[in-house]
Amino acid sequence: MIRFILADLRRLWAGSLVVVLLVTLATALGVCVVLQERALRLGSARAADKFDLVIGAGGSETQLVLSSVFLQPSPLPLMPGDVLARLAADPRVDWAAPIGFGDSFSGYPIVGTTMALADKLSGGFAEGKVFAREGEAVIGSAVKLPLVGEIKPMHGLAEEGGETHTELVYHIAGRLQPTGTAWDRAILVPIQAVWHIHGLGAEGHAEGAEEAEHDHEQAGADHDAHEHEHHGEAHPDAALDESWTANAPGLPAILVKPKSIADAYKLRQDYRSGNTIAVFPGEVLTNLYATLGDAKQILVAVASGAQALVAASLVLVTVIHIGQRRRQIGALRAFGAPRGAIFGIVWLEFFTLVAAGIGFGFALGFAAALTLSGLLSQTSGIAMPVGFAREDLALAAVLLGFVAILAALPAVLAYRQSPAQALRA
Repeated sequence: MIRFILADLRRLWAGSLVVVLLVTLATALGVCVVLQERALRLGSARAADKFDLVIGAGGSETQLVLSSVFLQPSPLPLMPGDVLARLAADPRVDWAAPIGFGDSFSGYPIVGTTMALADKLSGGFAEGKVFAREGEAVIGSAVKLPLVGEIKPMHGLAEEGGETHTELVYHIAGRLQPTGTAWDRAILVPIQAVWHIHGLGAEGHAEGAEEAEHDHEQAGADHDAHEHEHHGEAHPDAALDESWTANAPGLPAILVKPKSIADAYKLRQDYRSGNTIAVFPGEVLTNLYATLGDAKQILVAVASGAQALVAASLVLVTVIHIGQRRRQIGALRAFGAPRGAIFGIVWLEFFTLVAAGIGFGFALGFAAALTLSGLLSQTSGIAMPVGFAREDLALAAVLLGFVAILAALPAVLAYRQSPAQALRA
């Protein structure tokens, strides 16, 4: 019976190939949707795990996390600089790192921050060391720039017509280990230097912060008090002073490392009132996943609909094919083939073709999800792990079970034909 099926498939190779191809594409669509959604969810969750608590001014919690954790450009309101001073002096805080966005270089975002964050973000350096002067920078593992290379910061993005700063040129002092987050594509510079090149020196911080907030609202740019009509002055060899005072410029966000879980919850409660909000990035992502859950269900429904249409068309084609092979089936019965053998031949041939399509579909869906995740990782910097889980094995088992039942329909039609009727057809 196996030899007969193989000979039949070789004789009808073109039609068999079309059947396998249809099943492969329909299955690959569903598998790709499931794997890609899971990779995005896991990748973003792991990226958020790097940051315990984020504090910002009042506004959207989701946007605060997207901007500070995933470095997505967006205008954020500014909170007073004295929040940073209070956090730095709080005994419940291990370290508090202000961050400032808005500038870029060669498509990479430049983030102003502190030595503590630059040193502890990835747990070490692939090469070089942390910045120690205003004119030094640290780059993420995915930034394609050489060590000791020059960085000329630009307002906004080049495609938006940003203006290049002439006050300071950063020199790369170190490269971080991979973190699997958007910060792998970031250029980290001292927040002190960012303030200075935007006209926010040690003196006049209060007035500078107020002016920065005004300019920020007028321009709608994603700067932490950096969108000014004038430029400041920076000194590349100046030492860094990270002892924060109440006169610090306004900030869009502060990344906080609490000393304990209990301290984290207390800090979140303390800074969720007045002019600040405090969020756990993982908690915000959970709410975001719940909001986007309907989108996944729609995509899965579309993929399932495509698979159902393919299954129906295959059954129709197979039934027609059985009708065209009535003489062959009648001859087999006339030569003594039992009804069970006819049923087995038709069932196994249909099941083999569709099962092969499902197998190829899982492979193609995996390859497509892997390619999409790679492209997204290159643009976002977030590592997106693509892999099968136990529920995927359950999905494969359900599909094969459905195919086994589906293949019985043409097999029953062939089983019920009598030799005399088949030969007269």
